[in-house]
Amino acid sequence: MRNLNLKDPDQFEQWSAFLKSLGIGNFSSVETDPLDGTIGLFENNQLIATGSYAGNILKYIAVCNKSSNNGALFNRVISELLNILAQKDIFHVLVFTKPKYCKSFEQVGFSLIVKSDDAAFLETGDQSITSYLADLPKFKDTEKIGAIVMNANPFTNGHRYLIEQAAKNSDHVYVFVVSTDKSLFTTKERTEMIKAGTKDLDNVVVVPGGDYLVSYATFPAYFLSYENDKIVYQTTIDALVFKQWIAKQLSISTRYLGTEPESRTTKIYNEVLEEILPPDVQVNVIPRLCDDNNGEIVSARTVRLAIANDEIAKIKALVPPTTYDFIIKNKQVLQDRIKKGMKISGN
Repeated sequence: MRNLNLKDPDQFEQWSAFLKSLGIGNFSSVETDPLDGTIGLFENNQLIATGSYAGNILKYIAVCNKSSNNGALFNRVISELLNILAQKDIFHVLVFTKPKYCKSFEQVGFSLIVKSDDAAFLETGDQSITSYLADLPKFKDTEKIGAIVMNANPFTNGHRYLIEQAAKNSDHVYVFVVSTDKSLFTTKERTEMIKAGTKDLDNVVVVPGGDYLVSYATFPAYFLSYENDKIVYQTTIDALVFKQWIAKQLSISTRYLGTEPESRTTKIYNEVLEEILPPDVQVNVIPRLCDDNNGEIVSARTVRLAIANDEIAKIKALVPPTTYDFIIKNKQVLQDRIKKGMKISGN
């Protein structure tokens, strides 16, 4: 068993050629750059099994299909990866895989969360989706309970408007914050902005999405046939987690979405949710808030671009005072993040 350095051209070529021989051919920077480590199991200097990890997510797990003991090889790779993560104090581990490999992961201690026709989502370790849900506040199941999932990068008047509409039509509203630090604003910062911007709404509770609201930054595409499938497959897994676990356990009857006239990705996301969630969970799509000055939708992307271009005056009309104060106070830090390569395009 060896650690592989994928930045070394020879090692990358050997690794990628092995994976290609097993039908895995997506090695785009979007997939490989987030990898924190990769291991390889060799026999007579030939790679016969491999596995990688990014944060607490296992990726690129592959075993030579010509080996008579591929089950043992798979177990050894998973055991080694879990040991490496344990040394990093990571004890809750996730994996996305093809449905046909579910049993292999279940035999080494993983539990299935959800499965679609094309992908499966499993976990193992000291946490579970059950324990995550147990820690969230609960309301009477006789009450009308709504939910919104948002990244809020940053929290704008548009986000506030969506929450207000949900609050008007619900006894209680959960606002789930996507918990992935791949945005200009960290998870902690985004959560604090949402809480500060909604503290006057008594029936709104802001909660973490944890590892269970699957983000585009964490869902892998390397085992998919086509890159364009990633949006649909990821959203399907996300919708199934919400429907089968989150909404069911928290008695959520309605999921609120904003219309999406600009982003193809979010438009597809909305369409998949509208297809999968009903009838268990109704989907209420709210028209996006528009800027009174120019009629354009209020967009977090517009705010991020204004920060990058040092056009802070443009921000004030687009965000709540609490968000504006946060941006003014942390402008230099945010601009430094952008200069260091943090992407600000996208939704």
